[in-house]
Amino acid sequence: MTEIEEIMDVSDSHDSAPSAKKNGRTSLLDSGEDFEVLDEDIDDEPPPLEDAGGGKGKNTDEAKKKTEDTEPNPQGPVEEWLDVLGNDQLKKKVLEAGEGPDSRPQKGQNVKINLKTYLMDGTLAEDQSDLCFTLGDGDVIQALDLTVQLMEMGEKALIQTDGKYAYGARGSFEPEVPPNAELSLEVELLEATDAPDLELLPPPEKIALAIHKRERGNVHYQRGDYAFAVNSYGIALQITESSSKVDISPEEENELTDVKVKCLNNMAASQLKLDHYDAALKSCVLALAHQPDNIKALFRMGKVLALQGEYTEAIQTLRKALKLEPSNKTIHTELSKLVKKHSEQRGAEQAMYKKMLGNPASSSSTQKHRAKSSWGLSWKWLFGATAVAIGGVALSVVIAARN
Repeated sequence: MTEIEEIMDVSDSHDSAPSAKKNGRTSLLDSGEDFEVLDEDIDDEPPPLEDAGGGKGKNTDEAKKKTEDTEPNPQGPVEEWLDVLGNDQLKKKVLEAGEGPDSRPQKGQNVKINLKTYLMDGTLAEDQSDLCFTLGDGDVIQALDLTVQLMEMGEKALIQTDGKYAYGARGSFEPEVPPNAELSLEVELLEATDAPDLELLPPPEKIALAIHKRERGNVHYQRGDYAFAVNSYGIALQITESSSKVDISPEEENELTDVKVKCLNNMAASQLKLDHYDAALKSCVLALAHQPDNIKALFRMGKVLALQGEYTEAIQTLRKALKLEPSNKTIHTELSKLVKKHSEQRGAEQAMYKKMLGNPASSSSTQKHRAKSSWGLSWKWLFGATAVAIGGVALSVVIAARN
């Protein structure tokens, strides 16, 4: 069944650059269709980042460095590899040492790296210079988000990752990565800078940043990583809700509000996929607080209420949405299904009550019959008693007259 979605530009482009129309392909959001329900198992929560210590390996000589530069999967001694998560699915090895542990970037900083992405057969899938992203925000694949935090400034490292922490079961079109593919990444950390102060950020830049985070959430959603999608939408909401110490026009305020409502709508969709109904309902309520006639928010709110068993409220909500857009077939279909389901439920409840109480109609009829019979007997008795009394009085009169 289709759902009403935001009109967004989302593509399967590189995870660090979710600009939409690069491939000329139309996403599920662009088409107005509901997000797909993925069949494969996806981890809802990111794995914990363990404190792995120094992250610094043994130095290598110049010849070995050249060999490692040409071979994406060099097999070194076991002790040179750092098992980042302790599950042997994400490993890091230092190729060139950096400036020391104190130079490591912090979560929330903007970092710049050089990146080469290889398949495990040695195929170069991507070569990107000066790739910028916010560390820990989910702007890139999880393998980079987790390992760059352990790198020192100027360090070059080799990272081997399972597909689980890369492009997952769906793979990627750009870069071209097959489903569930293990990858080897060559990373050089170039710089790390503090994120800009949102209060001092010019409104156009704030709007662009919020849209970027929202689009990143769309990429996570399409990959089935709904918890990551919620995280990205949450970051975008924080940007839209941040106060501003610079002048902002009414038009820019409206644009920020529009981005905020879109984030809340898509967050509700993600929370529905995670069966977090209370959270999804809250997201819908917040969206409607800004735009009471937002059809998408009303539609999702109706679905959430139906899933919670609140059929009367759900039907009222969907009827309001249908009144705003009478030609919308999706709302018609959902409302018809819900009305039918509610009717069936009421019929089942009535049958259950009859079973619990016996046959109220039959019982009532019996009681009425008994009452009628009792009433008839009462009248007969009263009439008889009255006749006897009258007869007695007449007899007394006759006797008195004879005397």
